[in-house]
Amino acid sequence: MDHRQQQIPEKAYLAGWVQTRYGRIIADYDPEESLEELHELAASAGAQVVGSVLQRSPEADAATLVGRGKAHEICAEARAANANVIIFDHDLTPTQLRNLESVLQSKVIDRTQLILDIFARRARSREGQLQVELAQLNYLLPRLSGHGTRLSRLGGGIGTRGPGEQQLEFDRRRIRARIQRLVRGIAKVRSERSIHRAHRRERQFLTVALVGYTNAGKSTLFNALTRARVSTSNRLFATLDPTVRAIQLPSHRQALLSDTVGFIRKLPPHLVAAFQATLEELEGASLLLQVMDVSHSQRHQHEATVERLLETMGLVGTPRLLVWNKLDLLDEASRSRLPKGPLQATVSAVTGEGFETLLEAIDRTLEEDPIVEGEFEFSAGDGERLALLHRAGNVLSIRYTDNRVTVRARLARSILQRLESESDAQANLLVHH
Repeated sequence: MDHRQQQIPEKAYLAGWVQTRYGRIIADYDPEESLEELHELAASAGAQVVGSVLQRSPEADAATLVGRGKAHEICAEARAANANVIIFDHDLTPTQLRNLESVLQSKVIDRTQLILDIFARRARSREGQLQVELAQLNYLLPRLSGHGTRLSRLGGGIGTRGPGEQQLEFDRRRIRARIQRLVRGIAKVRSERSIHRAHRRERQFLTVALVGYTNAGKSTLFNALTRARVSTSNRLFATLDPTVRAIQLPSHRQALLSDTVGFIRKLPPHLVAAFQATLEELEGASLLLQVMDVSHSQRHQHEATVERLLETMGLVGTPRLLVWNKLDLLDEASRSRLPKGPLQATVSAVTGEGFETLLEAIDRTLEEDPIVEGEFEFSAGDGERLALLHRAGNVLSIRYTDNRVTVRARLARSILQRLESESDAQANLLVHH
């Protein structure tokens, strides 16, 4: 019986909210397109979307986001469509979540919980599963009320995958204890990944990382360039666990290419932080390939979203190539209007068109990382910088004096820029090109 129930897709009703002023939308994104993206996310989570609504108002309602009257309308429309879950295209506060459940008399989840559910479905590695569970428990903890069992009413479906029902019954103290264990487990994963990266740097491998909006075709491009078999799908967040493979450049140099999780609009900072172990693959990269779906109507907004997230992660200083993908979906007229430049390439990951030019651009842009020699004090600030240098660089030698340590390392230029830009840095950095 349970097995059959799991095969029946949940029917989801979608609800969005956007701020308006004098009848005009106040947002840096298209709310209709965002609701369509929520539709794709719901489908990726296995739901069947049966309806949607977009509420426009000057201010968000503190109690229900959309206002109590609108909430009653949503309740009637969702019932008429036989929906059994209502998904909001917005992060809900614990109070809003409780009030909406009371008014709607239905399971309510928000955009973050939906994304976490998809992550839970897609995580294959132990590392990915640890990171998903940590993010889910950090999300759930402030939403527990009473004796900490409010969420025990979730019997299955979207929003319940990952930690599992028995963990949703934990009280706050037990959840915090589990979070601490997960943090330690992820720290161990980060340490192991750091060792693997150090081995790759010791072998003088240049590293290239794919970044971009979710469903831009990164994994298809990765497979085509490396002849790998990373899972691909026309669904959002098809890739969660990072994969690294070697590619041969026209100069006969080898580089390592890594595929990473896609970015998306409205991705909360705490969700980015939860996946730090995965995203550290980007930290020491010599070059980022920013892959964009050239056929998407919102490609410029997607580009801006990726740019903001890269800035959040301190990666704007990393050399970057903008790769316009899905060229096969454009007609000749549209192709002629594409931007051109030394730091841009147009390709089709499906047909292979533009690969030769892309590999030449990668080869031309990649430079050998410089060797840096720096003196650091035994202080908290310099301790953080030393940890970054060990984590993201290839340490060649260490020499200790009374109260300072001199480190010589090969370092990606983006990490060097980060060290140099910190105004309180006490390190005296000498660069050997």
